[in-house]
Amino acid sequence: MTELFPAILDAPAWNSQTDEVLRCQAVIQETHDVKTFVFTAPEPRRFLFRPGQFMTLVLPIGGEEVNRCYTVSSSPSRPYALSITVKRVPGGLVSNWLHDTLRENMDVRVLGPMGDFTCDRSEARRFLFLSAGSGVTPMMSMSRYLLDTQSGADIAFVHSARGPADLIFRRELEAMELGNAGFRTSFICERDAPFEKWPGYRGRLGTENLAQITPDFLEREVYVCGPAPYMAAARALLERSGFDMRRYHEESFDFGALLEQEPEIADTTQALADTAYTVTFTKSRREIACPSGTPVLSAARAAGMRLPASCAKGMCGTCKCKLVSGEVEMEHQGGIRQREIDQGMILLCCAKPRADLVVER
Repeated sequence: MTELFPAILDAPAWNSQTDEVLRCQAVIQETHDVKTFVFTAPEPRRFLFRPGQFMTLVLPIGGEEVNRCYTVSSSPSRPYALSITVKRVPGGLVSNWLHDTLRENMDVRVLGPMGDFTCDRSEARRFLFLSAGSGVTPMMSMSRYLLDTQSGADIAFVHSARGPADLIFRRELEAMELGNAGFRTSFICERDAPFEKWPGYRGRLGTENLAQITPDFLEREVYVCGPAPYMAAARALLERSGFDMRRYHEESFDFGALLEQEPEIADTTQALADTAYTVTFTKSRREIACPSGTPVLSAARAAGMRLPASCAKGMCGTCKCKLVSGEVEMEHQGGIRQREIDQGMILLCCAKPRADLVVER
C-alpha cells in the first residue's frame, strides 16, 4: 500500500488529446431517477478542469457512436476522480443507456473538459447559486471547489425540485451547511413526496421567496442552471428586481436549445452564384450548396437536413464526421482532438468549405 501513494501523487495530468478512456469506478444512486457515475483513468491521472465545466461522452449505443455532454459534478480540488450526475429522462437515449448499462469497471471514451460556465476566476466574494433539476450539478462542483479551497466565499445555494424525493445531493448539501458558516442551503419544492410532507419553501422560485431566502440577492454574483423555462423565469425575476445583469451567469443543459439559436441561412442566392461549393453526403445521399463563409451544418439545415448536432459551437463533438475529400476552414472550441483532425475528421458546425466536399455522413 505504501508504494501506491507516491504513484498517485506524482501522477501526470489528464490530457484529452492523448488520454480518452475513463473507467467507471462507482455508481451512486442519488435519487429514484438520478445516478452519479465516478470515473478514474486506467492509469493514475490528475484531472485539471474548472468547476462548472462539462465533458462529452462518446458511447456505443445501437451500433453507433453517440456523443452527449454532461457537466462534471465533482470538484477539481479532488483531482484523482471525476464524476457526472445524470437524471434518467423518459425516452432519453443516452440517459437510459447510462442508467441501465454503465457499471463498475466499464470503460467509456470522453472528450474535454470544456465550457466557460465557472466561478473560479470571479472576484466576487458573495455568490447566489440558483438551480433546478439536473442544473444542480455545476453548482455542486463550484460549491465543493469554493469550500475545499477555503476561499472564504459566502454562498447562498437555492435549489428547486418537484418534491423532496427529487432533491439531488440533499444530504450532502445539508452537511455542507452544518460544517461551513458561509454556506446556506435552501430548497423549494412544488409538492410533497408520497411519504414526506415538505415543511420548507413551496411552489416555484419567485421574488417573494427569494427575498426571504436571500435578502441581499441584488448584491451577489448570480449563477443559474436548469431547464430553459426555469432559467428564463430566474432571469426575468432578476431583471424586474433591478439586478445588475453584468453579474448574471447562466448555463443550459439543453444543448439542443443552443442549436436552435444557430442562425439559418437567409437569402444566399447571390452568394451561391459566386462563392458556393458543393457538399456531398455519402450516407444520406444528399448534395447541397454551401457558401464559402458558411458552416456546413448551417447550410445543411437550410437545405432541410437534420444532422446529429448539439452545441453548434465546436465544443461537444456531436457533429464530428469524416471528410472524404475537399478542404475546410475550421475554428473549433475543443470538440475535436488534433489527432482526429490529422485523420481527416471535421466538425460540421464550424467547418467552412474551401473547395467542394465529400462528407461521410
